[in-house]
Amino acid sequence: MKPSLKSMAILVAALTASLAAQAEQFTVETGKTKALKLKGEAASVAIGNPNIADVAVHNSQLLFVSGKTFGTTNLLILNSDGHTIYSADVVVTANTANLVTVKRAGSDYTYDCAPTCRAGLAVGDANDHYTEVYNQMSQQKELSE
Repeated sequence: MKPSLKSMAILVAALTASLAAQAEQFTVETGKTKALKLKGEAASVAIGNPNIADVAVHNSQLLFVSGKTFGTTNLLILNSDGHTIYSADVVVTANTANLVTVKRAGSDYTYDCAPTCRAGLAVGDANDHYTEVYNQMSQQKELSE
């Protein structure tokens, strides 16, 4: 049985739509930076939510994407003609390789154990632990500015 022209057109349209729907994904861990090399020259760079990730422009073809907090946002890069040369979902993941969570009396307490253990900040930890670690990190940030 030979496929009809109409069925071939429907198949091509479906394949095109499915490929267009597949967005590129760029993954980076919190507190880390990854290089992004572009095939074209960037004129405009926009990050959807700067609370989740940040972008530093080294030159028109090299950017650095830094993960700030876990979550998902998007990155859009345009050339000087206003055409999109790069578009991706930026997924910021937690760096859990060295994290240890201790359960005490039904509450979680997270520690970063690289190379020695110290209190870490993780959503879902006991309120007192989270608040104490957050305050210490905020004070440390103020001292470094």
